[in-house]
Amino acid sequence: MRGDPLNHSGLPSFTLTGLPGLETSQHWIFLLLGALYIVSIVGNALILFTVKEEQSLHQPMYYFLSLLSINDLGVSFSTLPTVLGTFCLHLTEISFNSCIAQMFFIHFFSFIESGILLVMSFDRYVAICHPLRYITVLTDGRVVKMGLSVIMRSFCMIFPLPLLLKRLAFCKANVLSHAYCLHPDLIRLPCGDITINNIFGLCIVISTFGLDLALIFLSYVLILRSVLAIASREERIKTLNTCVSHMCAVLIFYVPKVGVSMVARYGRHAPKYVHTVMSLIYLFVPPMLNPVIYSIKTKEIRRKLCKILLGTKF
Repeated sequence: MRGDPLNHSGLPSFTLTGLPGLETSQHWIFLLLGALYIVSIVGNALILFTVKEEQSLHQPMYYFLSLLSINDLGVSFSTLPTVLGTFCLHLTEISFNSCIAQMFFIHFFSFIESGILLVMSFDRYVAICHPLRYITVLTDGRVVKMGLSVIMRSFCMIFPLPLLLKRLAFCKANVLSHAYCLHPDLIRLPCGDITINNIFGLCIVISTFGLDLALIFLSYVLILRSVLAIASREERIKTLNTCVSHMCAVLIFYVPKVGVSMVARYGRHAPKYVHTVMSLIYLFVPPMLNPVIYSIKTKEIRRKLCKILLGTKF
């Protein structure tokens, strides 16, 4: 359908692409991506199982971690069908509605992850700066409300995107830059005016990713101020160590996100594989590394996983 962008329903179809210049190595690339999928899916599933089975992990921090694992599974399953089809089965055509649906879920889960990292930073702030009020502030009811608020905010932000795309006319050879559908990739294809789409996209990015990152930074400024007031050096290190996993999760999510945004806006003349590799890092690395980091750095999770997988206590 590369030459005829319209299908029988009158809606455009799109052509997915793999890694430019490496078409002959598509199977090997999928083996690599498949390994990342397996690590991500198995790792996050084990985190969920561990938190469910271990009574000592029934705390707000681990409830938020469970929500993060569910979200990472959502990211993985959102991209899996088209990545499998493109790299392994050479099925590169995707219908308009399927592409819009995939775009919605990829960005939906991405916005949720940003919100989860924000509420996790609030959890660390209360635990370190107001430890005596931790149980009364982060009750089970409030944890549920915070989780639902993150999900509802993400839905409200993303919901208009498909409607704004459907009003546009697509009259080019609709070849996408990736093996999945992303909003920045889709809005470069229409023939009409995309000013509203660009402005709306920029506004929701600033009001979610930008605001969340600023509030996370503020929470760590307050945490650091509280930690520096502790007299004992050993206690300061021990307290900061409880934040290491979350800080790593923030870095591996936001650094690729900023990289993708910079390349999309200022790297228009960069080779196509640069855009593809950056988007792969953004979508594949956080879901894979989050369970690994929390398994290594969290003693309770590490012990339970060793007991499950090895039958021994760590």
